[in-house]
Amino acid sequence: MTHAYIPDQMPEAPAVIENITFDELCIGQSAQRRRALTQDDIEAFAAVSGDTNPAHLDPAYADGTPFHGVIAHGMWAGALISAVLGTQLPGPGTIYLEQNLRFVRPVHVGDALTVTVTVLSKEPEKKRVELDCTVSNQHGDTVVFGVALVLAPTLKVRRPGATVPRLLLEEAAGRLEG
Repeated sequence: MTHAYIPDQMPEAPAVIENITFDELCIGQSAQRRRALTQDDIEAFAAVSGDTNPAHLDPAYADGTPFHGVIAHGMWAGALISAVLGTQLPGPGTIYLEQNLRFVRPVHVGDALTVTVTVLSKEPEKKRVELDCTVSNQHGDTVVFGVALVLAPTLKVRRPGATVPRLLLEEAAGRLEG
């Protein structure tokens, strides 16, 4: 079985995308993005990452784990952080240098995550910016947190928004059903 996968929480591509340069960034400045996890998200992430851990893909197996059901790949939340850094704060032209993450709660299908990225410090000589990164669920519980270090853009970037291609997910023969 093949079906198109288009995340239903993906915001429409903005007509224009614009960064915030190093000089424009202020300590305490923040940006947010919200996204709910779907089973298709888990399957697409497994397909592109190669992480086929049964905790993410096999409901019968996952029900017997301490999380009592299928959970998201931890790095799916990390990818949401990357999306905020690369498209919002600082935005286009940002170079991701470093990230530490602590995974404190599982994310289940249907959980709505809010990613908040906040400027903690700026290093003028190297144009580096340290950002607090927090991912919380619909109950306000933190599920992932950490600190990112990026090389912030120094030149203004203003470009047409990108439209991402549609993914087609195809059921694998002999796949476990739950």
